[in-house]
Amino acid sequence: MNEELLWSVSEIFKMTEIYQGFLFSMFCSLKSGKTKYIFSISFILVFTLLFIIISLAYFTPSIYVRYEKYSKKTLECKQYIDEEPSIKECIDSNNCKRNYELKPYIQKYNRIRSITAPNFLPDTADIEPSEDLIRIDEVSKVFPSKRYKNEGTEQEALTAVQMALKMKNTQKYDKAQKLFQHALALQPLHPDILNHYGEFLEEKENDVIKADHLYVKALTVSPQHMGALVNRKRTLPVVDELDEQELEKIDKKRIELIKQNHNNPSLKRVKKEIYFQHIYHTVAIEGNTMTLAETRTVVETRMSVPGKSVLEHNEILGLESALRYINKTLVNKDTISVYDILAIHKRVLGHVDPIEAGSFRQNQVFVGEHIPPLASDVAYLMEEFVEWLQSDSLLQLHPVKQAAIAHYKFVYIHPFVDGNGRTARLLMNLILMRNGYPPVIIRKQDRSMYYNAIQLANEGDIRPFIRFIAHCTECTLNVYLHAQEYGAKCLMALEPVKQDHGDIIPL
Repeated sequence: MNEELLWSVSEIFKMTEIYQGFLFSMFCSLKSGKTKYIFSISFILVFTLLFIIISLAYFTPSIYVRYEKYSKKTLECKQYIDEEPSIKECIDSNNCKRNYELKPYIQKYNRIRSITAPNFLPDTADIEPSEDLIRIDEVSKVFPSKRYKNEGTEQEALTAVQMALKMKNTQKYDKAQKLFQHALALQPLHPDILNHYGEFLEEKENDVIKADHLYVKALTVSPQHMGALVNRKRTLPVVDELDEQELEKIDKKRIELIKQNHNNPSLKRVKKEIYFQHIYHTVAIEGNTMTLAETRTVVETRMSVPGKSVLEHNEILGLESALRYINKTLVNKDTISVYDILAIHKRVLGHVDPIEAGSFRQNQVFVGEHIPPLASDVAYLMEEFVEWLQSDSLLQLHPVKQAAIAHYKFVYIHPFVDGNGRTARLLMNLILMRNGYPPVIIRKQDRSMYYNAIQLANEGDIRPFIRFIAHCTECTLNVYLHAQEYGAKCLMALEPVKQDHGDIIPL
């Protein structure tokens, strides 16, 4: 490197001497002062241009080397399906001898699946699969957060709580609730306010689930808060029992669905319709403006819809490609590996951004207030993630809990630059389908509830997110169960989740 620099400097000095001699001879032959001035300016510009060219020639090799390394890294990531290189090679081209094939899948939970999981997607003859791949844009959170502590608002909030307690004692419950809500809006993380409001909801509204959530939130802020500790000890077994009852109800519906005749024409029509609904709602959550009818047209005919962008068309085809890949390849596979997740992401994102598709991110990303782990830690965290997917502690949980927790852990790691949300929902449905459930639909109308439940998990309580997924699972099961009786009209069972002021879904 030093020799090249010395050579460049010597060449510049030689060129300077030549130009000086040439300028001197030209000045001697020219008589007009104006002409001499023009020639002087011209030669200065030429000399500057040559200096820039030599500088670029000096620095270009290092730029080329970096580009060559990056291209090689990208090529390695694209060949992972055929050659299955190490994840570390895809990230930093370092050799890694670790075997990424995980131990055999050990069934811990009592699943209704003897050999293969039931197929809840349309027959291949009904709709031709597409191998088109697409990029997916990440949607930022839509809810505000007030995490700052302001002494003025804190005093106002505590005053509102005292007034609310007085209203409660005088049996003016409506006014008391409004005052509690006002105090919570001013100081959403104040442990005393959270605890008092939880006691009010538990005592007067008989809403033990929401009260328990407020106690958990208070303990997240202040782990030694005595009032919240006492209340939480009382409500925890009650809430756990309510959650288990709801999951048992979902299990009964799943068993009833598996016993049905899947060759029934009405059920086949509903399968096909839900297939379109699933694609439509999944891309709509990310901002796709296609209607359900337009989505059906793109999937069935592969024809373009006037007035819609190419990106929106490819989003639909990419989601369909990934969904069919899961149904044909991964549902009856014993394990879920890192390469399976990369394969899903490649089908979701590939044609629009082939460099990022199927490869982990190389840079830090930010998602609203959430700061995901460093890019250098993603490969290791994904190794741990797939090992956790096969762990005894997870497999002993209910499948709905497995799917919801896996979804949350995935979006928390945020392993890709783009397409994390869609890949997480596909992974969630893969876990459910492996356990005998149909792919669950999260409606676009419930997008704010969906993101808010993830935010509540970020704040320390993942149960609202599990309840949200459980509700969506039950709604999807109801559609299939009512197919024979109501036909396509049973799709009305996919009603939006009802929101209350706390955005907590009671089971």
